[in-house]
Amino acid sequence: MSAFENTKCECGHQNPTGTVLCENCGYPLDPEEESSEAPLEMRYDGIARRSQKANPNPIDRVWNFFSSVKVAVRLIVITLIAAMIGTIFTQENAFISFDPTTYYEGKYGWIGKWYYKLGFSNTYESWWFIGLLVMIGTSLVICSLDRVLPLYRALNKQQIRKHEQFLVRQKTVYTGEIEGPEDVWTDNMAKQLKRKHYKVHMEGGALLAEKNRFSRWGPYVNHIGLIIFLLAVLLRTLPGWSIDNYVTVAEGDTVKVPETKYYVKNEKFTIDYYTDAELPKELKGTARAKLYETQAILYTCAADCDDPSKEPKLTEVKRHNIIVNDPLSYNGIKAYQFGFDDTPKLKAVNPVLIDKKTGKSYGPFKLDMRNPQLNFELGPYSLELRQSYMDFALNSDGKPTTKSREPNAPAFVFLLKGPGLSDKGEPYMYFPKQNDKARFSQDVINGELAERFELKVPAMEGVEFTPVETSLNIRYDRAMPYIWVGAGISMFGLLLGSYWQHRRIWLRLDNGRVTLGAHTNKNNYGMRAEVTSALRGIGIVVEPKSLDNGRNKS
Repeated sequence: MSAFENTKCECGHQNPTGTVLCENCGYPLDPEEESSEAPLEMRYDGIARRSQKANPNPIDRVWNFFSSVKVAVRLIVITLIAAMIGTIFTQENAFISFDPTTYYEGKYGWIGKWYYKLGFSNTYESWWFIGLLVMIGTSLVICSLDRVLPLYRALNKQQIRKHEQFLVRQKTVYTGEIEGPEDVWTDNMAKQLKRKHYKVHMEGGALLAEKNRFSRWGPYVNHIGLIIFLLAVLLRTLPGWSIDNYVTVAEGDTVKVPETKYYVKNEKFTIDYYTDAELPKELKGTARAKLYETQAILYTCAADCDDPSKEPKLTEVKRHNIIVNDPLSYNGIKAYQFGFDDTPKLKAVNPVLIDKKTGKSYGPFKLDMRNPQLNFELGPYSLELRQSYMDFALNSDGKPTTKSREPNAPAFVFLLKGPGLSDKGEPYMYFPKQNDKARFSQDVINGELAERFELKVPAMEGVEFTPVETSLNIRYDRAMPYIWVGAGISMFGLLLGSYWQHRRIWLRLDNGRVTLGAHTNKNNYGMRAEVTSALRGIGIVVEPKSLDNGRNKS
């Protein structure tokens, strides 16, 4: 669309710069359009838009970028492709306990390695994916503002009497001679259009009939719904708005639900297996869970919630027997039955500190695998916990790491203080499992300190194992109602714009000659049929196809 300076129409109306069709009479203002016979471009009735400025400033250029439908479509396509790539392999947040740095490469090879390095293993929470959503939302807002305001002005300022060239360059056109008084002919035509549910306005030998204007707002209602939907999705990334986490609770234990003030207790876990008689032939002899149920209690912390030196004071708020697809639900938080593990796991050990030179032992003390104390006093000696690893391993750089949060190969680094040791203390590494001591060479790591001291569990009575553990998926989503509201508004907008069409008919009478032009934003065939039916009602018989762009003018 070319820019032009002179926007004053021959009818005398001064239009804003960028206007294509005169706001008053509809006459084409662009010199190229003025000499053309092609149907007029009727989007927004030719009203000027900000994105059509002739000399845009930097802010206008940003506005123009985001107001482009092509840009919006490309952003949506890129986001959809990224979302699809994110479904190729399981996302990180779907695992309870694993090391992503080694998992993807170990399971999927070099493809998995690059899948993780490029950030696709955490697609939907990554900064670039959230950035794409923000850009789509910005484009929706600016696209809507750039078009809805001109559209509102165009529909709010509709003039009844339009320029003849405006009428004959519509897609549906009729011209011809009339018989009888002009006002009688116009009244009869108005009656025919009212029967078809048009709102009719007349003024000095001119008529404007309109219906279903509300459908023009359908795309913008859809945009509002999508904007609400995107804002709700972005809200889920803020702390306290959404939780999708996992907790493992041994029978009889109470654990804190991450990111909340709640605690959940596994009072009892029950599992029921299918008998061989209930299983098909190919599955006989295998253990298949028929039902597993967690008798859970949900607590809220009433006091001492953030003081690690004190036991939190808990208040029971809900009891529920959790089974698959029947979660515990309270105030928007839901705990789903995710899985279970009935293999014994190391829960705690009760070692003693042995001074090899004197033969004396100090302790025992309880060392919990998951929630160990930070300080232990053992006679003249003290142990200060500095680091713990649930599943000890060495990464590619030779530095210690943990492969998971399960105590498969627990390791602890203490600072040992006491007589004969430096004032700052000496680091001492301890592997509770005997095979881990040999596998990771505990004595070699501890060096000279291993020749004098040893942490040792005196007997199997000093080892505690966890009972059956249940895995619960904790979900909390404050944004979900807004997501549904946005989706509902968006669907309503699609309905408005899809099932109704905005139709307008203009006509003018000049010395016994009628010129009629009709426009619709979609379904031009239906528009021609309605005009044909209205003309037939006043005695003018024409073929619908003859009205196509004024082919049968008489």
